[in-house]
Amino acid sequence: MNEKPPLSAIAALVSLGEPDKELNDLARRVIGAGIEVHRHLGPGLTEPLYEAAFKLELDLRGIPFRSQSWITVSYKDHLLGKRRIDLIIDDRLIVELKSVERLAPIHSAQLISYLRLMGYHLGLLMNFNVALLKEGVKRVVLS
Repeated sequence: MNEKPPLSAIAALVSLGEPDKELNDLARRVIGAGIEVHRHLGPGLTEPLYEAAFKLELDLRGIPFRSQSWITVSYKDHLLGKRRIDLIIDDRLIVELKSVERLAPIHSAQLISYLRLMGYHLGLLMNFNVALLKEGVKRVVLS
């Protein structure tokens, strides 16, 4: 039987502790880059287009990142496979880009899994398919 964890278990993983000031500042700069992209392109395009523009904006702002990075997934010391993360910013912040009608709980759960696998504390979900980008940004903090 493949049972899903209760939402309360997922919620317990989020917002248990705040990241340091430097990481929060980095997240604000990244969100600012996303706002700039959204200001120019608006909603309704595909995720690959937003990703290309977002990477360009990160470059223009001098924010270091890796895109489409593969990470390994293991279980009890056995390699299961690999997953790809949209963006890893400055080797400490994960950004998952979306262009969907609305963010779903599975998007947060996916980001939580990535944070755990990487040992990171903060991630951002950025959904560009919204009227204002601030409505489409979700911070996920893992303690």
